[in-house]
Parts: sequence; C-alpha cells; structure tokens
Amino acid sequence: MKVLKTELRFNEGEISLITESLDDLWHLKYILEPGDLVFAFTKRRIEGATDKLRPEKADKKTVRLGINVEKVEFHKFSNRLRVHGTIMEGIDTGAYHTLNVEEGTNLSIIKKWKRDQFERIREAEIASQRPKVIIAAIEEGEACIGFVRQFGVEESSSLRQSIGKGEGNRRNEFFGEFASQLKWASEKGDAVILAGPGFTKEDFFDFVRIREPELAKKIVLEDTSSIGVSGFQEVLRRGAVDRIMKESRIGREVTLIEELMKEIALNGKAAYGMEEVRNAQRLGAIETLLITDELLRTEREGGLIDAFLKEVEHSQGKVVVFSTEFEPGKKLESLSGIAGLLRFRVSP
Repeated sequence: MKVLKTELRFNEGEISLITESLDDLWHLKYILEPGDLVFAFTKRRIEGATDKLRPEKADKKTVRLGINVEKVEFHKFSNRLRVHGTIMEGIDTGAYHTLNVEEGTNLSIIKKWKRDQFERIREAEIASQRPKVIIAAIEEGEACIGFVRQFGVEESSSLRQSIGKGEGNRRNEFFGEFASQLKWASEKGDAVILAGPGFTKEDFFDFVRIREPELAKKIVLEDTSSIGVSGFQEVLRRGAVDRIMKESRIGREVTLIEELMKEIALNGKAAYGMEEVRNAQRLGAIETLLITDELLRTEREGGLIDAFLKEVEHSQGKVVVFSTEFEPGKKLESLSGIAGLLRFRVSP
C-alpha cells in the first residue's frame, strides 16, 4: 500500500492511497465502515438525451464518484474488493453504485479514523517493502505451494502422484511437474522455503539445482513433520518466514495462539469469551488482548468495542487483531473471537 496524502484533524479527515496487493484489499475490508465516504474512478453508464423513440444502450464512461459506504465485500479469489453504497458526489447523486477496488486502484477515504485502522495502514505500508515469501512443502508423492500473505498462507497449487518403491522415473516426473509449478510461483516471490518431513525435500532440492539453478538460488530448507496447512503453520512457528521477512503478522499470530492454548490447557493466565475478558480487564489483568477481525468489525457496528480497546491500551495492554482467513484466527474464532493473555491468573 502506498499512502499519497493524509489530511487529518483530531483523527478525522482524508487519507488517499494506492492499493498494491491482495493484502491491501484485505486490510481495506476492515478499515472501511458504513458511513465512510470513498472516492475512486469507476465505470458508470451515462444516459444522454436522444430524439430516438427507442434509445440506444448508454455507454459506460470513466468518472470519479464519492460513495457513502453501506457494505464491503472482499473477494479473495478474484482479487477484488467491492464497495457498495449511495453516490454522494459526482454524477447521479442519490443513485446506488458499486466500486470495484483492485490492485493499482487510487482511492481516497474520508472518515473518523480509529487507532487500529491507522495501524493497519502503517503495517500495509511496511509490509509492501518486505520480501515476498513462498512456502513449498513436499513429501513422497505429495506436494503443495502457498503464498505468505498478511492474512495467512494462501495455497496456490497442490500435486499428488502415486509412486511405488523403486519407481525412479515416476519420481522424477513428479519432481519435474512440481519444479515447474514452483518456478511459475517463484516469479511472484523473492524467497522460497522448501519444507517437509524426511529426505524428500533434500532430494527435490538436488533435482532443482540441476534442472532449475536460478530457482535453487531462492530456496532455503526447513524441517517439518507434515505438509499442507499444518506444515505451513509449522514453518511459521519455527520462525523461518520471520527470518526472511524480519517479522510477519501471521508468524506473530501463530505464536500468540499457541501461548493462549497452552495457558487455557493449564488453567493458567488466560481468559476467553467476552464476559471473562471484560472481567479480566476490570482487574487490570490483560497483557495482550486477542480479537478476530470479524468480531471487531461486527462489534464496532454496535459502537461499544472501541471504548473497551482504549481501556486495554490505557492499562498498558496490547491489542492484536487476528485474521479469520488463517488457522490461528479460526481457532480464536472458535473461542468466541476474543481472548486475553493475562499478567496474573484470574478466577472466572
């Protein structure tokens, strides 16, 4: 994300920016709220006067509109954010329109800004300067590739092939096909973490060094006990992504959710569920508040959650917003979407 202009007074005003990645669209889903005013160039049919009894279908023209936001939809698989609302400025004021925000869209947002929304923009700016990391996980006859996003690891492809003992040709075919997939994926990344159990990854790496030496230069090896989603999480937990990116959002989420689950299992310094968490905050016990992006969005519509977040921050607690697009956020969601790591144990 690239911020072009900031004009604020008492946290209210305009921020203009350009979206540069799918991650930026995901961030905007949780920045934009009903009642915000969003300006962007868009296509809209322009009705012109005509003397014909049966007017011709109007052409779409590029215009800049200001939309009063009513609803926001993040379409991950089509790389698009749809912003629905009423036209406030531009042509056809009062009519309904949808802005399609994609990579490279220039838009301006006018609203009353909240602290976590500022942090999201700052995080997106910093993340745009970091290396783009790909995780490739492989074991005998099975492999997968995932792009490390700020909202999780997005699996882009997978491959499975039955390989019998001693079938060297079939194994080479499998390696060749996976190397082709990885070469294509690596064109969108700066580094590749090759992970998996046993020696298959080492054998595959030797294969790549001979067949695709330029691809091999991007690869670092990491041991995991499995592949797939659990393998991706294990790579994050081991800090392999952070060593490349310095610090990743999802790496932090994996560490925090594991710490939370450990404390819950020990009946230790943890609270979850809105009632327990609020009780812990009344006692000044919250060291780190964990909340899902979806719960924050829905609670924000009720208008009470922001006061609670300020209470946590004023008592020197940290607030971490989890992505529900990835496994740590899904685990937190199963615990009602909010939890706290505490300074001391609190009785329910």
